[in-house]
Amino acid sequence: MHSLISLLGIENWKPVLTALLLPPVPLLLAVLVGARLMLPRRGWGWLVVLLSVAGLWLTACTGFARLIEPLLLSPYPALQADRIAELRAEGRSAASVATANSGSGRSGVAILVLGGGVEPYAPEYGMSNLGSYSLESLRYGLWLGRETGWPVGFSGGIGWANRAGAAEADVAARIATQEYGRPLRWIESESRDTRENAARSLPMLKASGVRHVLLVTRGWHMQRALALFNEAAANSGIRIEAAPMGLAARVETPLLSWLPTSAGFERVRLVLREWLGWKLGA
Repeated sequence: MHSLISLLGIENWKPVLTALLLPPVPLLLAVLVGARLMLPRRGWGWLVVLLSVAGLWLTACTGFARLIEPLLLSPYPALQADRIAELRAEGRSAASVATANSGSGRSGVAILVLGGGVEPYAPEYGMSNLGSYSLESLRYGLWLGRETGWPVGFSGGIGWANRAGAAEADVAARIATQEYGRPLRWIESESRDTRENAARSLPMLKASGVRHVLLVTRGWHMQRALALFNEAAANSGIRIEAAPMGLAARVETPLLSWLPTSAGFERVRLVLREWLGWKLGA
């Protein structure tokens, strides 16, 4: 499907096509179809309308999101303390080798953070800013870099949904340096989606001697991101390891989890979008 989209030259339409395929658009159209069916076939019309309304209700519930997420997406666990300790030990060993060789050692492991959205202009700052998902991913990547001693990179340009503005990786580099005091080692600012994140980042990392990438992105995005990065890393000698974040469960009463909320609607859309992108190879 991705090759077909590229062949037709309609990559810029990917955000529009995604919006049309995800709730609530298909369900709203189904309501209209059901209303039309009431004229010749009242029973069928009411059935379609009721099923559509039920679908609208469910796709706005966090309980439904929690139900379908493990069914549609393969969850990856967070890096545990013992694994982080192993990476820290590897980092110290590599640093010792680099020091012994007068700093000529090359990085074997890289922490690569994938972008998740940028605000071209944030009035409160008077400049561009990272979106909440992207900022949280950057924070975790920098934390992981501090804990393990391995360098951090960021991949993200101007997405298909944006027309212009600063590249996401450039904004991340500024925030990492000015607000966290931890400059990024690598910046990839040309990619427009996850497939391009992989295609453009891995050659850059390989040229720096990287053979192991800790991939940082949201938990619900990891399945598709890992598949695309493993595809791009084939025959390159680079191993990709999942380092998901944003895995904390939402705490709410059982009743509230089955009542429509904006949070539930957003979560269901994210799950369905990732599943659709994974199946279509986007």
